Amino acid sequence: MGDFWVFGYGSLIWRPGFAHVEARRARLYGYRRSLCVYSHVHRGTPERPGLVLGLDRGGSCVGLAFRVAGHLREEVIGYLRERELVTMVYLERTLAVRLEGGGAVDAIAYVVDRDHRQYAGSLDEAAAASMVLGAQGQSGPNETYVTNTVEHLRALGIRDHWLEAVARRLPNSGSALPDAGKRT
Repeated sequence: MGDFWVFGYGSLIWRPGFAHVEARRARLYGYRRSLCVYSHVHRGTPERPGLVLGLDRGGSCVGLAFRVAGHLREEVIGYLRERELVTMVYLERTLAVRLEGGGAVDAIAYVVDRDHRQYAGSLDEAAAASMVLGAQGQSGPNETYVTNTVEHLRALGIRDHWLEAVARRLPNSGSALPDAGKRT
């Protein structure tokens, strides 16, 4: 079986957890990166949920497309399903992404299920920051998740102005980020 692609837009960018042959910047149209998923385990608790990223409908999202060797298909997809489908808040889809420099590939991506009870909907920057602030789960503080994502996106030259605006509202993280305007 041939190589396949996986699209990362959040923690998969800075912690993919699977072997890949290459990683390229890519844009997914029709979905945007959003803190739209209540986290009850990794970045929050049922009593004090945090927020994690999901691909929600609308706009576009710049992330990384990882090319994975075909012989690793079962292993990597198994890993991704174990990681992403724990509570079934994400739906596994194969979607077309545009690679930087030209060309398009079909990539496995995990989009939010808007009908799931963990779907937080579209929040403004203040509401999202309020949910993130002080939330903590098995994987650590929610603020760390948000700032790690912003820092890794910025290191790759990817700007997400909305997420940066959320991060600027968090203590000890936002002050290091420049003011931002429109979301990319």
